[in-house]
Amino acid sequence: MEHKEEYSWTIEAKASLFDLKFGEIWAYRDLLWLLVRRDFVSFYKQTILGPLWFFIQPLFTTIIFTFIFGNLAGISTDGLPKPLFYMAGITAWNYFADCLTKTSTVFKDNAGIFGKVYFPRLIMPLSIVVSNLVRFGVQMLLFMLMMAYYHFSGAAFHITWAIWLFPVIVVLMALLGLGTGMMISAMTTKYRDLAFLVTFGVQLLMYATTVIYPLSEALNKYPDYAWIIEYNPMTPIIETFRYGFLGEGSFSWGSLGYATGLTATLLLFGVVIFNKVERNFVDTV
Repeated sequence: MEHKEEYSWTIEAKASLFDLKFGEIWAYRDLLWLLVRRDFVSFYKQTILGPLWFFIQPLFTTIIFTFIFGNLAGISTDGLPKPLFYMAGITAWNYFADCLTKTSTVFKDNAGIFGKVYFPRLIMPLSIVVSNLVRFGVQMLLFMLMMAYYHFSGAAFHITWAIWLFPVIVVLMALLGLGTGMMISAMTTKYRDLAFLVTFGVQLLMYATTVIYPLSEALNKYPDYAWIIEYNPMTPIIETFRYGFLGEGSFSWGSLGYATGLTATLLLFGVVIFNKVERNFVDTV
């Protein structure tokens, strides 16, 4: 009797642009973890201090921000200790920025692999988001150690109920960076100039986000330009992060809902554009 093999999925040239291929991604979950391990090992393999850079980068950035923006410029931190205020913003911002910048070059960086073997292409940007969680976790540990230090020093801050929204905040940062990064990555297959602008653009975007100043300060001093900061989806995310852990920040359900809606929209567009470009990007990269 002839045995007929059954296949769990079929590789087709034409597929829905909205297809996330969850089944295939789950089947290739071992590859996902291998890529996460590769990203972590390759980045620090030939460094002297290795993973200690996870601590050094945010710590030195906090010191510089404290000196320049806190002491020289005298920008308000809503009564919070300056290093603690800046560390909160830097920790949240770094995760989003890393997800965005590394995802934005995923086609260009992995063209050789994509052209040789089949696997769900979404695994590549997903592995970047997951591997960045390791760095984010280490920086969160540093942030909480700083919280403990200032708590025992008698600083005036307190944890609020919004800390329970922390998992939601992490997911929003990851998906916002993922969606935006996939759109940029798809465009860089034809327009290489965008790759050079991403890092510079992310740095500029940070100054339009409440990383180095509270939203209340921007609303009071620059009301004509504050709408740019308010409509930046990372602003309510960072404000909620600070409000949950430090008890200061302009928390609003409406603003957080806006950030969630915009994140979902950008992610949808990112997936559609990514799925469209992956079909023939090897011919253009």
